Amino acid sequence: MKRILSVVAALLFAVAFAACSNQKAPAEQALKAAEEALNSTKAEAMKYVPDQVKSVEDALKAAKDTFAKGDYAGATSAATAVAAKAKDLVSASAAKKAELTKGWEELNVGMPKTIAAIQSRVDALSKSKKLPKNLDKAKLESAKSGLAEVGKSWEEASQAYKEGSLADALAKGKGAKEKAAQIMSSLGMSAPPAAGTLSGRAYTGETPAAGER
Repeated sequence: MKRILSVVAALLFAVAFAACSNQKAPAEQALKAAEEALNSTKAEAMKYVPDQVKSVEDALKAAKDTFAKGDYAGATSAATAVAAKAKDLVSASAAKKAELTKGWEELNVGMPKTIAAIQSRVDALSKSKKLPKNLDKAKLESAKSGLAEVGKSWEEASQAYKEGSLADALAKGKGAKEKAAQIMSSLGMSAPPAAGTLSGRAYTGETPAAGER
């Protein structure tokens, strides 16, 4: 009787081992495919959707951990889901790139004109014998130094764009725009119109002071 039980136990172990072995190879293939799918999209996706890349990496690690525990069926299922998420990174990256590109193009339409308008105003005020009301020499000098900072920031933003760092370019460009708006306010200039509303006309941004109209 004991001999029979031993044989049965051995057979059950052999069947279980065979089933397990049959699941191991597909799981290994699924993990390999998932990793290859992630690696093929990772470099581009990191530029635009780094958080999503991190999520897929974490999911892949979890699938590998499941495999290491011997749950090959679970690892196969998890790896298949990872591969699908990795492919989704392509469309997510393209959408984010389009969004950032649009934002940059809008900035690039207005910022050079805004900087030129501020420079023109600063030059005119510097030559004026009498400054407008609510504007003194200290504010004018501050505007001059601020304009230099805006120019430098915009150059850095433009360089980042040329290098393909859209997110960095847009962040730097928005910072330059905010600083420019502060300078315009201090000089009594009106805010620049939204991109696309210039209709080809030169924007001066000047708000004539009393007695200058």
